[in-house]
Amino acid sequence: MEALAEQRKASRNTLAWPVSVWMPEANRFFNGRSCNVSKSGVFVKLPLTAPVRPGHIVEINFPRTTSLAEEKGQFARIKKGKVVRIERKNMLDTAEVGVGIAFE
Repeated sequence: MEALAEQRKASRNTLAWPVSVWMPEANRFFNGRSCNVSKSGVFVKLPLTAPVRPGHIVEINFPRTTSLAEEKGQFARIKKGKVVRIERKNMLDTAEVGVGIAFE
């Protein structure tokens, strides 16, 4: 059994929220959902068809509710990040891949 060292820089909070991820290599957005988020990154689930690879730079669009958008003045929080991990466990059952993204 292989032991993995924890590499997270900040504690994660569970957050199941719809997201859109812009992938420049595909020149399009892929809709998914966040699973957890921290100050340093996010883990999202994306469709199996998303052409994501470690090292890709992506933009994550976190849509806001109408009331929060009115308060903040924007309808989305957009963060840029680097794909640091791809999790393919259960991908055939769920038709999704897990993607770890470190914010830039």
